Amino acid sequence: MAEPDIAQKAPYVLELEAGTYWWCACGKSKTQPFCDGSHKGSDFAPQKFELAEKTKVWLCGCKHSAKKPFCDGAHKKL
Repeated sequence: MAEPDIAQKAPYVLELEAGTYWWCACGKSKTQPFCDGSHKGSDFAPQKFELAEKTKVWLCGCKHSAKKPFCDGAHKKL
């Protein structure tokens, strides 16, 4: 499988409203950390996640987290 592009070597810290979101897994989206369809034609697919209430989240920016879409500190090892 191909390696994702590293969008940034830090998490995206956001406060998101309740709802459904699609996290970019390929690193090519122009609307990081969310998917804009740039993965089409590749081995990548966005990761769906849902929030039941307004929540502060740390979304992976390096695309190498073992807890996708959330940051696990993997960017510190790249």
